[in-house]
Amino acid sequence: MTVEEREPRKLPDLSHAAWRKSSLSGNGGADCVEVAIVSGTDKPRPSTHLFAVRDSKNPDGPKLLFTSSQWAAFVSDIKRGEFDT
Repeated sequence: MTVEEREPRKLPDLSHAAWRKSSLSGNGGADCVEVAIVSGTDKPRPSTHLFAVRDSKNPDGPKLLFTSSQWAAFVSDIKRGEFDT
């Protein structure tokens, strides 16, 4: 049994999240993802923030959640060109 199965994490309420999209996104902002920084706990600290990501074309669809360290690694990979095609 994993830690998540023993102690499931409560998902943050994203209904009032301040979603942002890149000013560099194409097609008037329709071809991008949006990001919101949300608290992962009842006592927010920078280390407990989560980064929520959603498809701008489907704002009511699924969201991905990243911890601060996961987000930092993702951004670092982007800056290094890891996902360039």
